[in-house]
Amino acid sequence: MKRILGLSAYYHDAAAALVVDGRIVAAAQEERFTRRKHDPDFPEHAARFCLEHAGLRLRDLDAVVFYDKPFLKFERLLETYLACAPRGLRSFVASMPVWLKEKLFLKAELRRRLADLCGPWGRPPPLLFSEHHRSHAASAFYPSPFESAAVLCLDGVGEWATSSAWLGDGTTLKPLWEQHFPHSLGLLYSAFTHYTGFKVNSGEYKMMGLAPYGTPRYAAAIREHLVDVKPDGTFRLDMRYFEYATGLRMTNRRFDALFGGPPRAPGQPIDQRTMDVAASIQQVTDEIVLRLARTLREETGQRHLCLAGGVALNCVSNGLLVRERVFDDVWVQPAAGDAGGALGAALVAWHARNPEAPRTPSKPDAMAGALLGPATDDETLGAFLQQEGLPHETLEDEPALAERVAALLAGGAVVGWVQGRMEFGPRALGARSILADPRRPDMQRALNLKIKFRESFRPFAPAVLEERASEFFELDRPSPYMLVVAPVADRPVGSTTAPGQGFERLKRIATGLPAITHVDYSARVQTVDHGTNLRFRRLIESFARLTGVPVLVNTSFNVRGEPIVCTPADAFRCFMATGMDYLVLGNRLLDRRHQPAGHSLTATARAFEDD
Repeated sequence: MKRILGLSAYYHDAAAALVVDGRIVAAAQEERFTRRKHDPDFPEHAARFCLEHAGLRLRDLDAVVFYDKPFLKFERLLETYLACAPRGLRSFVASMPVWLKEKLFLKAELRRRLADLCGPWGRPPPLLFSEHHRSHAASAFYPSPFESAAVLCLDGVGEWATSSAWLGDGTTLKPLWEQHFPHSLGLLYSAFTHYTGFKVNSGEYKMMGLAPYGTPRYAAAIREHLVDVKPDGTFRLDMRYFEYATGLRMTNRRFDALFGGPPRAPGQPIDQRTMDVAASIQQVTDEIVLRLARTLREETGQRHLCLAGGVALNCVSNGLLVRERVFDDVWVQPAAGDAGGALGAALVAWHARNPEAPRTPSKPDAMAGALLGPATDDETLGAFLQQEGLPHETLEDEPALAERVAALLAGGAVVGWVQGRMEFGPRALGARSILADPRRPDMQRALNLKIKFRESFRPFAPAVLEERASEFFELDRPSPYMLVVAPVADRPVGSTTAPGQGFERLKRIATGLPAITHVDYSARVQTVDHGTNLRFRRLIESFARLTGVPVLVNTSFNVRGEPIVCTPADAFRCFMATGMDYLVLGNRLLDRRHQPAGHSLTATARAFEDD
């Protein structure tokens, strides 16, 4: 038996993932345990969870693998500053102490942290390093359902690579080509994230959601001045408009002048210009992704495509790839960003150490629905509720639970839903979710403002029974990880967007499912099959029997600025801090009206949380 632990850390979205005999056993992001969103620190809690879940100690492992090579990153940093000197001197002076103290000596730091994790009675296993884009490629190909596939990785930057193409075949992963820093699609998109007033590395989803409110009137200027896109999809950025290579900012005054003013300050009202900028960069991103995919199809002759890297979380571009049918099928790693690099690193090492071991692709894939995180057993959950004195109703069997909660949802209630193992990746997929009725015109705004405490323009995703998805969305294949945007089927004939300007369009969406329909009559679809999350599926089936609609609003169980909840204590705290009506923990139903006023969790509850 071979056991490999993969780690990602020290940039953003630290994570750990455990692979045993080639099978993905556990994976989790550190943020879920520390409650610090995008936590970049060493993933101690995530690693402990993976080991405890498998009944292992660190010394039982054959290797620990880090997802990139810090020395190559340091080389890139030095070469960039030397090439651009004396520009960027302030940034160089600011960053060098951090690199010299922490990142340059990362191997020693990792060994120290692993020794702490091992304790005084053990010895850490060998520490290995993968390359950043190889980790991404492995996370995309090895868990995919394909025997062979082209693989495309697009992100900000790894060591040097910003885009890379690979050929996966059986157990082998062959590099084809790559583009290097500073020419990066991920950093180009992040530059616009900064310019539109959102936080880099977390606000990209917001800009993607904002884009349909605008018109792409700046797309030609982006192509003419910022990025030279070749017919094959490769590109070069004009670095005179950017500061991220050597400066402390993403963009500069030349960039500002091109779009008619300075960046929007966070918290400022969003004007039409900002919406149009968002629409423009989304259009250019779509074009680059589509061209790269077509080139890869021509070069490899492959029928299937796997995607990873932060840009692979752009579900609008993914939806375009699917609709254009460049490949017969597309599979996207659900934890496509740096968190997934931990999983990819473990898979790289496992296959390198077991070259003769066969790989049999799993259907629908090897990710177990991304339900790879911790769960709370029924006994622990009962003890938590009893100790806290939280009034609740116990529903003894799954049909009773599904029917009761479906009736509450059909009556307009908003329900927090915590079941089984937590999701790995940025999407809640029916294990740590907030659920609602998609038919209600006021539900989108209510969820954003009263539950999630986030911007009112942001759309919500539908979870739909897989076999009935084509009745409600123009989608002819499964989308289990909420990573494909598809048109809503009952949109007005000939309409590509709701009438009006800007946020006015929100009030004029004309479909039968207004709570999950974006202003361009699209939705980020999650299909729910028969074999992955049965309790969630039974709930949707019960809702369908009541309403005729096999669709629920499914959004992540968290509020703005916080990670998705992990434990029952996390869930109860979030429930009481928002306007949710009911909380379901396993087979226990909590009614908000019956909870003690002003209740705060006791030290005992926090101990459950720490466990």
